[in-house]
Amino acid sequence: MVGATATPLRGYLDRFAPFSGTVWDTVADDLPEQVESPYGSATLSYDDDGVPHVEADSEEALYFAAGYAQGADRLFQMDLQRRQMRGQLSAIVGDRALPSDRFHVKMDFAGAAAASWNLVRDSESGQLTAAFAAGINRHLDRPLPQEFDLLEYEPEPWQPVDTLLASIQIAWGLTGSFRTLRKETVAAEMGTDTAETLFPDRLDHDATILDHNDDSSENGGPDASIGQRRFDPELTRWVSTFESPPDVGSNSWVVSGDHTRSGSPIVANDPHLTLMAPPVWYEMHLEGPETHTRGVTFPGIPFVVIGENESGAWGLTNAGADTIDFYEYETQDGRYRYGEEFQEFDEEQRTIEVADGRDREVTVRKTVHGPVLGTESDGDELRSQVAVSWVGLTATRTSEAVLELGRSGGIADVQDALRRFDIPTQNFVYADRDGNTLYRVTGKVPVRQTDGEPVPGNRVFDGSDQEGEWPGFVPYGESTWDGFVPYEEMPHIVDPDYIGTANQRIVDDADYPYYFAEAYSTPFRGIRLRNRLDDRVESDRPVTREFMRDLQRDTHDERAAMFVPTMIKEGADAVDGATADLLADLEEWEYRMDRSSRAALVFARFLPHYRDVVFQSRLAEELDSRRDPEEYYGNDWVLITLPPDSPWFPGGRSAAIAEALDRTARELEENGWETFGDYNTTAIDHPFDREWLNYPRYATDGSAASLDNFRKESEAGSSWRQICPMDKSRGPSQGAFPGGNDGSPFSDHYADQLRQWADGEYKPIPLAAPDTTAVQFTEGDE
Repeated sequence: MVGATATPLRGYLDRFAPFSGTVWDTVADDLPEQVESPYGSATLSYDDDGVPHVEADSEEALYFAAGYAQGADRLFQMDLQRRQMRGQLSAIVGDRALPSDRFHVKMDFAGAAAASWNLVRDSESGQLTAAFAAGINRHLDRPLPQEFDLLEYEPEPWQPVDTLLASIQIAWGLTGSFRTLRKETVAAEMGTDTAETLFPDRLDHDATILDHNDDSSENGGPDASIGQRRFDPELTRWVSTFESPPDVGSNSWVVSGDHTRSGSPIVANDPHLTLMAPPVWYEMHLEGPETHTRGVTFPGIPFVVIGENESGAWGLTNAGADTIDFYEYETQDGRYRYGEEFQEFDEEQRTIEVADGRDREVTVRKTVHGPVLGTESDGDELRSQVAVSWVGLTATRTSEAVLELGRSGGIADVQDALRRFDIPTQNFVYADRDGNTLYRVTGKVPVRQTDGEPVPGNRVFDGSDQEGEWPGFVPYGESTWDGFVPYEEMPHIVDPDYIGTANQRIVDDADYPYYFAEAYSTPFRGIRLRNRLDDRVESDRPVTREFMRDLQRDTHDERAAMFVPTMIKEGADAVDGATADLLADLEEWEYRMDRSSRAALVFARFLPHYRDVVFQSRLAEELDSRRDPEEYYGNDWVLITLPPDSPWFPGGRSAAIAEALDRTARELEENGWETFGDYNTTAIDHPFDREWLNYPRYATDGSAASLDNFRKESEAGSSWRQICPMDKSRGPSQGAFPGGNDGSPFSDHYADQLRQWADGEYKPIPLAAPDTTAVQFTEGDE
């Protein structure tokens, strides 16, 4: 699944308040033994890893106590993320956060959260969310985390709508993409052939999640409909800053009891998200009258998102479905044409507060399709503008779905809950103790229509001519969903023998009746996952929890397997000296990205240099100089499958390989790196990026393309690992956490699990609470 991205504060914070005595109040801030709750009795206990276990006599009391625990452990993180989504960072860090605030205010994510809250407020999930918010706020009378003192502000009370806003942040971090604008730009300035080379909608591989025995690698040639529009480079650069990270992804798989030693299914999941301090996930265990679940959630969300209960276990990875579109308009006298009429923009002036500076006024514009993003000149006039439709901008019921997953008593309950899982689109895998298995894509996917006929969403539409309409979609309101793929027709399979997801292509387009995705992630992990699962199932060896752990820690890099032979063959006659020694390091390598490997280091550092050699100069020359060429690089599949006679190699592919190897040799010498672990260290930092707040550095294994996923360059990777066997006779489920569950740097549980995670070790995650009680919640006034 997701991912939530790191809050963009690094580099902004040069305005800390002087240290004072209040900063140290949280060093020994023990929780009180008793807390009054308006919802009744509950207990809160912590295990040896700082994971809260909450037990209660009522569901409201349960979630009040869960909110209290999250407020105690992650209050500043929650407030910071809330401020980011509301466009209120500048109020605490100054005008350097204005680009972020402008984007989030103009998208009006807060308005979308309000629409979702209006939809669910009277439901049980709404009532429990309100109890959860009350629990968070009960902690506000305790000493606040030191970050509030350092920035000299106090948090506002947490509102239930803030939980819905947190859900929108997660969904945007997984599905918000401006790839279409970049592809249109390249097509307009460099031609459609070049655009299709750099941004192919489909990649030539056979590792689809669901097999339909069709080769869907052919795109039918360049799309003549793209390349008709040129966008202001400043607009593309600005909005691209706030989209989901490149190659965001995850792994998951489920194997039925037909292929396991125990005869019961096993589920595994490790979402690859931004690695941050404190972590993007919060681990918890909840025991109430209807809820018996353990797993991880996002700070600010009361329900377990990934985990297990007494009936089964589930995991999520990003599906890559296209749930966003863009529209341009003919304008006249400050209005926009929609069909036969010119309409007024829905406009509202909003103020962005700026600490130690001048407040800014921002005009929020909306059309029938959604918010308008533009490049502003003096006087807030737009030089270039585009409207955005995104599924997350309407009222959604995902909170109801996640609540019901935690309460599910089997596959029928799960299938019913997933009907309400509106955002984001996810690959959902499940197994239960009755032996059932399930794979299903969740979420709402629009069926675009022009003149009543379905059309793909891989270009910018003419909004004035009503192209690419989403029937039934109401931005910032309640949609009917009439123009979306029906739940029954979303990709799925009930009781698969085994299935694995790694963000690769889900279905073959020729066999699926709807346009589903503009593009998927590169298939390197998917290829490796499929090969290993196939080999195991076809062998005489059963699948075990030990095999599952080994699979999650698999460091094989399929990019290297595909390209290193070419490097050796074509580079041998073009290099000498220290550069030739690098090729020698690769000769007997088995393509494993292990920390002790010299060859892994060589390949890891060769690849970014090779990207630059191939793409940088031509893109910088042919695109506007104000653009960052790296935004337009082809992905790694594109890069390593370019044929030797490609125009991207004006001096030949061997010359490009030699130049990249030469740059690699110089870099390794300058930095003194000898093995992969010298470079591939955890750099998991607090948003303030201060040494005393950042996590320790540890060497680790894995790359962006290995199942053991760690992306040094983008500070992302396996943000949670879980293995859940349905047969518990050999012990409970297992997990691994990249950091600590407590957000206070003074806590013993701030980073206590990081070394274990970096070394590929696991801990037990039982569905049981410790014997000790930290906090007793008793009946009392709110």
